[in-house]
Amino acid sequence: MENPFIHSILTILERDLKKLEDEIKLYPSEDSLWNLAGAIKNPAGNLCLHLCGNLQHYIGAVLGGSGYSRNRDREFAARNISREDLLLEIQQTKSSVRSALEQLDPIALDRTYPEQVFSYSMTTSYFLIHLASHLGYHLGQINYHRRLQPE
Repeated sequence: MENPFIHSILTILERDLKKLEDEIKLYPSEDSLWNLAGAIKNPAGNLCLHLCGNLQHYIGAVLGGSGYSRNRDREFAARNISREDLLLEIQQTKSSVRSALEQLDPIALDRTYPEQVFSYSMTTSYFLIHLASHLGYHLGQINYHRRLQPE
């Protein structure tokens, strides 16, 4: 029997990763994905890399054992990665998230998340909710950044 929480969180993550993909495709040019303006220090390209690294690490590697090795500094330092490569990274993230959550033992949801992330421990289900809201937060920033770009 499918676990309702795992099904729900996977549905939300996949929905928002699809929206991330759509946002990246809607940018008027590849250069605009990397535009810095005023106080905006994290353009869409970096936020996309950050979201993919975040989910591939915390869900794919920690919960799914994917072997993914995160380079968080690169997520924010890289520039001018092609739209095609960003979209490929999103596809890899979708696959990693789906694989990890489909094989996740529902008993793990009520257990302490296996990696110390904050200054306090939390259940895996709590952290999965956090990860979904983190994705939504940065997705909103990407949407706003995109709409600021000249056509």
